[in-house]
Amino acid sequence: MMISLHDQLGREVQIKGKPRRIISLVPSQTHLLYDLGCGDTVVGITKFCVHPADWRKEKTVVGGTKNFHHDRIDQLRPDLIIANKEENRKEDISILAQKYPVYVSDISTVNEALTMIRDIGQLTHTKEAAENMILKIERGFDQLPSKIGKNRSVLYFIWRNPWMVAGNDTYIHDLLTRMGYQNIVEQNRYPNISDDEIKSLNPDCILLSSEPFPFSEKHIAELRAICPNAEIKLVDGELYSWYGSMMLKTLEYLNRCN
Repeated sequence: MMISLHDQLGREVQIKGKPRRIISLVPSQTHLLYDLGCGDTVVGITKFCVHPADWRKEKTVVGGTKNFHHDRIDQLRPDLIIANKEENRKEDISILAQKYPVYVSDISTVNEALTMIRDIGQLTHTKEAAENMILKIERGFDQLPSKIGKNRSVLYFIWRNPWMVAGNDTYIHDLLTRMGYQNIVEQNRYPNISDDEIKSLNPDCILLSSEPFPFSEKHIAELRAICPNAEIKLVDGELYSWYGSMMLKTLEYLNRCN
């Protein structure tokens, strides 16, 4: 049976029958494939695909998300590749798409993440598991206390040297909004921000992510010198930025913290 759908870039993806040799180039979507029960069909992952941990030994590591080895991918003979617009390079995806079915996600909201789960479920013949997961996530967000953020202004930091924060068209922004925060960054994506700009914005809250930059207590002290009145805390970056099945753990975490 031929499955045909459009990925989140509007590209048509066609797969004949159930895929038997899947490569994931996106850590959060590797985790999703595991939770959908695709363990026997995933043959390749990246070095940043840390969940589940044992897959690093069981699967072929094809490289990083932006510097993977095309020869390793060719040796694996994939019948489906899972990629992402932001995490993978356009030129690499173009090369792969000439030879293999490639599904590319492009996610900046919770709803787009749910669409991706549905698409992956359809492509991998795990539609029932995907729909059950989507239902749990939707219910979780419906029941999420909307006043966790208490309508406070917030800056979510992802990097140091330079300071970088989550902008207003990101998945992180949508999650913060659903939590009741006001993300005060007006720029798109992940803009650089100076000490003077941080001071001028004067956020009520500052959240320091554990990834991709490993913020620590010393950075709390650094930012407290700039914004002495802000509440500053370290947060789990995976739970704030990984879309897919990790969203279920995010909801558990947010409910515990409320």
